[in-house]
Amino acid sequence: MRESPKNLFLSSLSSSASEKLISAATEVELPLRAVLYEAEVTPLYAYFLTSGIASVVTAMPDGGTAEVGLIGHEGLVGSFHLLGPAPVTTDCFIQLEATGLRIPLRQLQEAFRSSEEIRDRALEFVQNQALGLGQLAGCHRLHEAEERLGRWLLMAQDRVQSEDLNFTQEFLAMMLGSRRTTVTAVAGELQRKGLIDYRRGRVRILNRKALEKASCDCYPIIKRLYVDLYKSSVPAGRD
Repeated sequence: MRESPKNLFLSSLSSSASEKLISAATEVELPLRAVLYEAEVTPLYAYFLTSGIASVVTAMPDGGTAEVGLIGHEGLVGSFHLLGPAPVTTDCFIQLEATGLRIPLRQLQEAFRSSEEIRDRALEFVQNQALGLGQLAGCHRLHEAEERLGRWLLMAQDRVQSEDLNFTQEFLAMMLGSRRTTVTAVAGELQRKGLIDYRRGRVRILNRKALEKASCDCYPIIKRLYVDLYKSSVPAGRD
């Protein structure tokens, strides 16, 4: 059996269930802005990320966009496509260069239907994403841009485990659902407080504890969802 990749979804499965998916997958490198799926288009592949970050984005008719989800090495890109025939209305693309395992969606669908263990784990991840989305919806409506930026940077760092985050101003504006001038202002304020170092295309977190205090109340809720994911799943037969 191939060595298990560093994907928490796969690691939460038994050896036999994990190998069933890994044997059907191909290791890939995913560059910045690589499109993993498009709105209302059934993708050919799903992805288990082993590093990096994928952003789930919703777009409006007027061209405005906002990030509504974040997937790193904890999850499965394409999980909503397993649930039924309704078209998925979001786009997903790589926002931090990533690596992963690419699996044909058809084979993943077959495994989802035939394996109760794989199905249960996929539904657990989908539930986690849905609960996080509900929290983020309230966050976008009720919290200020500075608090939301702090929350999002902490979420990203949780997944990549690095102080340095290579995000463009364009992406940060999309994530906040704000203009670039707003990003410049709020990032500049966090920098003046000594919490981050912000330069073109790069953010470095300098004081995580202080950044947590400056972030909105949504962060500890979303962090708990992330930490507790798969905790109740004890893989049987894991070597």
